[in-house]
Amino acid sequence: MKRVALFTLIALACAGIARATFHTNSAPEASLAEFVPAGPSVYLEAKDFSSLLKDWESSKQKQLWIQSDNYEVFSRSRLFLRLKSAGEQFAIAAGFPPDTDLLSQIAGEHSVLALYDVGKLQFLYITYLPSARSMETKLWQTRAKFEPRKAGTADFYLRRDPESQREVAFAISGDYLLLATREDLIAAALDLMAGKQGRALEGESWWASATAAAGQPGDLRLLLDMKILVPNGYFRTYWVQQNITDLSQYSAAVSDLYRSGREYREERVLIRGKEPTHASTPGGMAAVGDLSRLVPNAAGEYVATANPTNDACYELLTTKILAPHSGRAPASLFAPQIQLTSGTQGDSRDLETRIDQASAATSGGSSGTELKDLLMQNPVLASLQFQSSRTEAVGVFVRLHSTIVLTSSSDWNEPAVKSAIVAFVAPELTASQLGVVWVQKSGYLQLDGLWPLSVSVRGKYLVVSDDSSGMESVLAKFSNTPNIKPLEFYAGFNHDQVRPDFARFASMVDHPGGAGLSNREPQFFSGNVGGLSSALADVSSEHVEVRSEPTAVRQTVIYEWAQ
Repeated sequence: MKRVALFTLIALACAGIARATFHTNSAPEASLAEFVPAGPSVYLEAKDFSSLLKDWESSKQKQLWIQSDNYEVFSRSRLFLRLKSAGEQFAIAAGFPPDTDLLSQIAGEHSVLALYDVGKLQFLYITYLPSARSMETKLWQTRAKFEPRKAGTADFYLRRDPESQREVAFAISGDYLLLATREDLIAAALDLMAGKQGRALEGESWWASATAAAGQPGDLRLLLDMKILVPNGYFRTYWVQQNITDLSQYSAAVSDLYRSGREYREERVLIRGKEPTHASTPGGMAAVGDLSRLVPNAAGEYVATANPTNDACYELLTTKILAPHSGRAPASLFAPQIQLTSGTQGDSRDLETRIDQASAATSGGSSGTELKDLLMQNPVLASLQFQSSRTEAVGVFVRLHSTIVLTSSSDWNEPAVKSAIVAFVAPELTASQLGVVWVQKSGYLQLDGLWPLSVSVRGKYLVVSDDSSGMESVLAKFSNTPNIKPLEFYAGFNHDQVRPDFARFASMVDHPGGAGLSNREPQFFSGNVGGLSSALADVSSEHVEVRSEPTAVRQTVIYEWAQ
């Protein structure tokens, strides 16, 4: 496990999305980018890498992560095995393993890690580490095993493994320690630090556009050259979000993490490389800001989006509320015919055909025509959906409840809304009109059957919910002062609130028999997600805001810690 610590750090830097003055006696305050040769596709800079590493090593989250199902599965993944192989090659080339002991020795204060090849993991690392500490590291103490080289008047040391062709080079320049996996990278960095002319990262256009759009660097800053990364096969394979198509519209990205007490704030800027395929309007972004005031405190997860398409709104209504559990259509609309001549009474294909009840129409009546027409007549400026979970009284089942709010540019027609929803759900609920009659409640309408589907029309706002408490909580929020801040996207996740129900749900799915709960492989992915939820139990909530500009997309992500 320790052997791959250094390379795991590099991999995490890949997953993530002012010129400095060189001093020899004090840590610099500005960026170290002027000492980094041109060409990296990933750049990670920490104001105090040593403190970050100590915080991680002593954290409860690390221990929970190592003990979790996630790590157990990750330790057998292709990515982990590739990192392990790279770590072994580094150990052969350097003469010692890249473990946590080495990492703690070379972790200085102001530090940068520049990754030049995400497949071969070729990197340059520069850290502010007083020379007295640098000379205590394993690198310096084993320098006799390295070949001495020079870059101008600066000395550095190099070892190469003939079989893998892996190189490990390091140097101490004043109070800076440099480590690289390519001879040319460390030589070029030493030349730049000596004031010689050369191609530095600061001169690259993607770097300039990203840093110009960003604010002050955070405790940790990550920059990505998306034009290089997105087409890269390794990046496409191991990028866990799997949203390469969305990322292809951006040329660069920068993310700054600011740590302050119980709040971690991440500021992201994605630089557009081409025009977006779906641009939000000012009216849509203003509507998202307005909808943000309607999110109840009890919402476990919520998402508001500007200018959703009619198809997206139809899909949202049907999959979240109106038909969340639609099954397959019947194998036949007719009972099998008896053939008296041969005595055959159907075949195995007719076993699923029901002959004891009236056949239900396909989901959504006539393909949901009325509902689609309703959305076509009332273009939606913004949509808000939120979900909550609740354990049933018997303590066995966990039910998910959803509420959706659609803001239109004009007032909704209440009779048309009621008619469209009944036309959609009636064929699945009843062969007559039982349970699909609207009953007036306090501020909203509800179906009179066992399913508490409720609707409220308030001018340009349409609220649909499968839970009366969810409906009432939204209606109570309408008196709140409108939020005038325009947003393209607004979302949040209350981990503290939903974690117990989610853990119960995941355990029921993974262990339906209730036996064999220890030393087992997760049967489904839910077991893995349950382990991740436990490892991050101290993260109480996450909040996301996205603002769109002509040349960039800005994202703010806030993580709240319980302690």
